[in-house]
Amino acid sequence: MTLVRLDVLGDRTHLHGLGEAPGPFLAEALHGTDGPIVAMIHGYKFVPGHPDRCPHRHILGLEARDDCWKALSWPRALGFTGTGPAEGLAIAFGWHARGTIWEAWRRAEAAGAALAGTVELLAAAAPGRPVHVVAHSLGARVALAAMRRAPEGAFGRVILLAGADYAGAAEAALDAPGGRGAELVNVASRENLPFDLMIEGLVAPPRRGDVTLGRGLGAGPRRLTLRLDDARTLAALAARGFAIAPPERRICHWSAYLRPGVFAFYRALLREPARTPLAPLAAALARPAQAARPRAPALPSAANAPS
Repeated sequence: MTLVRLDVLGDRTHLHGLGEAPGPFLAEALHGTDGPIVAMIHGYKFVPGHPDRCPHRHILGLEARDDCWKALSWPRALGFTGTGPAEGLAIAFGWHARGTIWEAWRRAEAAGAALAGTVELLAAAAPGRPVHVVAHSLGARVALAAMRRAPEGAFGRVILLAGADYAGAAEAALDAPGGRGAELVNVASRENLPFDLMIEGLVAPPRRGDVTLGRGLGAGPRRLTLRLDDARTLAALAARGFAIAPPERRICHWSAYLRPGVFAFYRALLREPARTPLAPLAAALARPAQAARPRAPALPSAANAPS
């Protein structure tokens, strides 16, 4: 078994479509595997079991779809194909992310608590094997909330794609016991600026003056802000063997996982850590202090906010 599908029900996770506690199933799925454990977390507008917006039939599914241009299979892009135990274990983490942006914002925090409980089950079944994360949009809030609640050393590399949360939440997650052994890759781009501004305009930050992840993280160990709109960043990645296409659209909330070449880099981050150390890359991509806040374009309505 390469892929385990989980859903948040209340404050706990259950097996998708079965409603059963996942502990025994996770332990069985991990038996005999030696590759990475990767939790994949979707963002806004998805809800498990929805006829049109179920994440397990979209980005978190193994089967390719040709009826939606955004439905790239994350498990396959990360190297989970079911061909052998060396692939490791992929966890498709579904949570209720529909409703208003404020409702989804609150549910993301609760989903993070449920994810932390799942990580504890994984730690009990496979001691010493950290859980890696790939999360998009509001899924980043789920991941950061889990890091603040999980046991020490529970997380490995955490890749946030156009994350819909504040930089302060990421700093707190890295400082928490569950995040102290983690490395955080914050993937950002000006293509996502309207959505970053929407979050800043609609959801109060946890501390005055805080900014969204799209503005970047402060300097420090175990973190890297990867700006996909920056030609120097793309050149530095290409020099390391990761050719990522330049932006195709001025505004795109899904570029961080749809851009040709990006998943080859994410896959290497999780499967070839010796080839992708963060500290040298962060040093190569060191940028001057953030320029003045850009002028805000017209914001999308909450009804059409990120998915």
